[in-house]
Amino acid sequence: MRQWWPGFVALSAIWGASFALIKVAVDAGMPPVWVALWRCVLGAAALWTILAVRREAVPREARAWAHSAVVAVLLNAAPFVMFSFGETRISSVLAGVWNATTPLFTLLFALLTASGERLGARRATGLALGFAGIMAVLGVWRGTGSGQPAGSLACLLATACYGAGFAYTRRFLSGLPHSTTSLATLQISCATAELALIAPAAAGAPHWPGAAAALALLALGALGTGVAYILNLNLVRTAGATVAATVTYVTPLWSTALGALLLAEPVHWNTALGGLLVIVAVVLTRTSPRPFRA
Repeated sequence: MRQWWPGFVALSAIWGASFALIKVAVDAGMPPVWVALWRCVLGAAALWTILAVRREAVPREARAWAHSAVVAVLLNAAPFVMFSFGETRISSVLAGVWNATTPLFTLLFALLTASGERLGARRATGLALGFAGIMAVLGVWRGTGSGQPAGSLACLLATACYGAGFAYTRRFLSGLPHSTTSLATLQISCATAELALIAPAAAGAPHWPGAAAALALLALGALGTGVAYILNLNLVRTAGATVAATVTYVTPLWSTALGALLLAEPVHWNTALGGLLVIVAVVLTRTSPRPFRA
């Protein structure tokens, strides 16, 4: 455990802090599409630097580029814009809770696309519990009179993109004979190009958002979209995929704590309860009721 727990804590903290960093940027007036673009630009720069240090090269075949371009839309370009837009309407605490639903959407898309996946009573219970958690976080009994539903819907659409992207990655990219670092670099580079095509038309020319927002974007890109990929890869190698997957459970704790302490965002009882239900639902859908046998 001594070998992997520092990376585990660092990875969960970086991904948990990303929602507070996004909030700082959008509150400074940075358009969501430019927040997403700068995040990818800085993330790509960090990954290309790591590739250069390791003396690795990105794949050259058209198949890898084509699949990476699709994954970039689903895992980066679209959800990064949606989360940034969502946080113009809701708190970073709430956005972090919505992000915890990603494994549930991943399971749904896996059930639709992978022939070997089965639902079963345990997973069905988990999905039902996750739906109840979503309703609790939304506070459906209060109605939809404020701007919160639009922000929450944007974040839910972002996590649905993540689910589709992970299912697509599993089917089309996981079998390619390339390192995770090189594929991640290719993916983030494709996302950068995609966002660069639409950002000027959608939100005009970029502007200086201020020192605080610029530092937030630097951390969000270089750490959250660059170094985090390497930490995740190292965690899988040292602790295994099962331990790496549990980062999902810890990330909302970081996003809630940082949003409440650093940004003075309120944590409503239904948000905490709904987030707990979602995490329990994720545990149910990710674990097997039968004991593991070698």
